[in-house]
Amino acid sequence: MLKIVVLVSGGGTNLQALIDAQEAGIIKNGKISCVISSNPSAYALERAKQHGIATVVLNRKEYPDVASYSQAVLHTLQEQEADLVVYAGFMTILDESVCNAYPNKMMNVHPALIPSFCGKGFYGLHVHEAALQKGVKLTGATVHFVTAVCDGGPIILQKAVAVKDNDTPETLQRRVMEEAEWEILPKAVSLFCEGKIKVTDQKVSITD
Repeated sequence: MLKIVVLVSGGGTNLQALIDAQEAGIIKNGKISCVISSNPSAYALERAKQHGIATVVLNRKEYPDVASYSQAVLHTLQEQEADLVVYAGFMTILDESVCNAYPNKMMNVHPALIPSFCGKGFYGLHVHEAALQKGVKLTGATVHFVTAVCDGGPIILQKAVAVKDNDTPETLQRRVMEEAEWEILPKAVSLFCEGKIKVTDQKVSITD
């Protein structure tokens, strides 16, 4: 079983989706071994504890800069012997030392169809506000590997979600989570743990 370490900062809805998938047997050959939070009051920590998953708090506010915080996270990941690192609402951008240590072994879910509405500044409700302002008819979610380029790593899975005329950023955010994020993130994690993901020239192929 591969060891999955999940990075969180807030409520942990994507973490819950992973826990639910794990308990339902959807995630094969992998298990969440630890949850690391940048926020000591994140509800995601409570979700982990309710399911007997180890937790570590690395409070971002206690570190003077990104470099020192990144080293603390990297040290903890190595201590935990992480095979796969999953960003699940982790709001801190780490420096390249971390993703370089785990090439194609760190994944993130982004609430849009990359390359639309992604990159620096596109997080949380900002993504859905931008989608509504542009008037797109389809949005969705993307699971991708994490690289030094924000939202720029190889795309693993995507799923489209229709935009409704009466959508607000909040209703669209919720539907993207329910219809896309919570489905494709556990699926991508399982594919990785089953050894079915191959990356060639920054493009992902999935084997049977």
